[in-house]
Amino acid sequence: MNEEELRQQLEREMETLSYNRLHKLGNEAVKAKLIIGHGYRGGKYEILRKDQELLLTPEEAEKYLEDLLKST
Repeated sequence: MNEEELRQQLEREMETLSYNRLHKLGNEAVKAKLIIGHGYRGGKYEILRKDQELLLTPEEAEKYLEDLLKST
């Protein structure tokens, strides 16, 4: 493997870890009844609450969910 292939593989692995963490946080928030749904939509991450719909970057969504879970 050359340097470029290694870099691409590392990027894919980091994206997978980030996706898994975001999905886990979303599931925890659903279980705690803090949100009613979550998932990717059009390149953004959608978080559904009873009274609002948020469309955030994955980074923003991760921070939002972390803060939401800490607030309980």
